[in-house]
Amino acid sequence: MTAEETGRAARVVVADDQTVVREGIVMLLGLLPGIEVVGAAGDGEEAVALVAELAPDVVLMDLRMPRCDGVEATRRIRSEHPGTQVVVLTTYADDESLFPALRAGARGYLTKDAGGDEIVRAVESVLSGNAGLSPSVQRRLLERLSQPEPPSAAPVTPPDGLTARETEVLLLIAEGLTNHEIARKLHVSTATVKTHINNLFAKTGLKDRAQAVRYAYGKGLVRPPVN
Repeated sequence: MTAEETGRAARVVVADDQTVVREGIVMLLGLLPGIEVVGAAGDGEEAVALVAELAPDVVLMDLRMPRCDGVEATRRIRSEHPGTQVVVLTTYADDESLFPALRAGARGYLTKDAGGDEIVRAVESVLSGNAGLSPSVQRRLLERLSQPEPPSAAPVTPPDGLTARETEVLLLIAEGLTNHEIARKLHVSTATVKTHINNLFAKTGLKDRAQAVRYAYGKGLVRPPVN
């Protein structure tokens, strides 16, 4: 049964790495009807720990945070604590922020220019089993859904027993991305990226990134640019 159905205030955790912003959001929420702030986190790791400790109804989640970003924290919370919903509250509404957060399990998505009434509506919506999306996000989703699907390319069979994820990491190495950049793009930790690289090097006999780039081109996984 949701907090709305029981008639009690929704228990909320706020996660934002900027102290001034986090304290401001907590102060705002304290003035809103039907919301009780039970905790505040400075990064994704702390947010996951607070959810495990406090079992809140909703987490208001920033996306760009150190140690564990909002997307990974959302994925862990929804996997480990399905009774807690996540509403993203962020500065960013671009596709690279929006769609990974929704795929990770966020049921709401607001930008930080949202007013108190909009936050309350989003919290009530996700507790009722609906989506709590700002109007601008709803428009973006409709625009994305209305776009024609690009023609699908023929599937590429990974060589040398590489997994799909190892192949994806290989292609990003070929693009010149660092381990940190690959981790951010794939929404995983740098340690996970290193594990994938070690595995693909072991399977292919590669010794360094330069060899990996040549390997990717030699196997036809990457095509040379056309002048």
